Amino acid sequence: MDDKRILREIAAVFLKLGFIGFGGPAAHIAMMREEAVTKRKWFSEAHFLDLVGATNLIPGPNSTELAIHIGHEKGGWKGLLLAGLCFILPAVLITGIFAWLYKQYGQVPAVQPFIYGIKPAIIAIILGAVFPLARTSLRSLQLIIIGLTVLAGELAGISEIYLMFGAGFTALLLAWLQNARKKGFQSLIPLSLLAVPVPTFLSAANTGLFWIFLKIGAVLYGSGYVLFAFLDTELVATGLLSRQQLIDAIAVGQFTPGPVFSSVTFIGYQINGFTGAIVSTVAIFLPSFVFVALIGPVIRFLRGSQIFAAFLDAVNVASIALIAAICIDMTAESLTGWRTVLIALASMAVAFGYRKLNSAFVVLGGSLLGYLLTLI
Repeated sequence: MDDKRILREIAAVFLKLGFIGFGGPAAHIAMMREEAVTKRKWFSEAHFLDLVGATNLIPGPNSTELAIHIGHEKGGWKGLLLAGLCFILPAVLITGIFAWLYKQYGQVPAVQPFIYGIKPAIIAIILGAVFPLARTSLRSLQLIIIGLTVLAGELAGISEIYLMFGAGFTALLLAWLQNARKKGFQSLIPLSLLAVPVPTFLSAANTGLFWIFLKIGAVLYGSGYVLFAFLDTELVATGLLSRQQLIDAIAVGQFTPGPVFSSVTFIGYQINGFTGAIVSTVAIFLPSFVFVALIGPVIRFLRGSQIFAAFLDAVNVASIALIAAICIDMTAESLTGWRTVLIALASMAVAFGYRKLNSAFVVLGGSLLGYLLTLI
């Protein structure tokens, strides 16, 4: 397959996912697995799991970083940029429209009837991805125990980053003990952020926004809810944003497709208009591109080492456990009545009964069914 064709495929895949990617990172990962592993055979399950594990080891939005990883693996530097931009831009454009409407009319348009059935349908998509990934990753009793421990820890509220690195280093220690006669640990070169200069043409307000969101993008681990805690501290507490605006930004991030970090586009627009939206969006996503470019060779090194491969295997299992925990939480939050239960069961029947069916149809079907049921 020639390079131009590969790049066209990358663009087509991630533009589509950018427009239909409802449900948050776990759902995005499930959809990317369907496209990259099941449908196009770009990667094996094991290779895809390595990429998922890598995204959990670095700060930033996991599903966006996974898109960037996939693009980099398939299309090099051009693929890295293309996959990331194509996945991000649809959410940014849609969020920008909502930001403009909000600025004009002071409220977010009512779309609840159309998104009522999306979350129950997303549960089916996530479950459809978790089972085959779990079969690939749970290859020993040790990994099963690590996975169950991480799942319990996540449900108990322990920080994801502690669970990920805890699982990895536990497996690393056990592998070292099992290979005590071999050479000891090799040193790892610590990763550092590249210094990103701020363009001189930026206004003082935009410069401030750039550094705020660059800092958040460079240090944030965890879900979108962690992002909103950062935003509350950085923007609401300092008077740059009202709490109501933050709440409305959270709402927009939840019901638009693509990465929840696109909420930052909405916030930047409220603070400093069009340029504020652009600067904020670039700043929050920029570290993800840098981290993925830096960590790619490290992951290949880990997989090539027998001892460090144990670290990566445990991280992969932990990643699946975190996705399973998200699915459990989503089930508790979303299945609030007979309508949502019906949507979830119907979506599971379709997702598991017609595995070759594109997940976009499950999302759209759930949305349509949800809308129709709200009329009853």
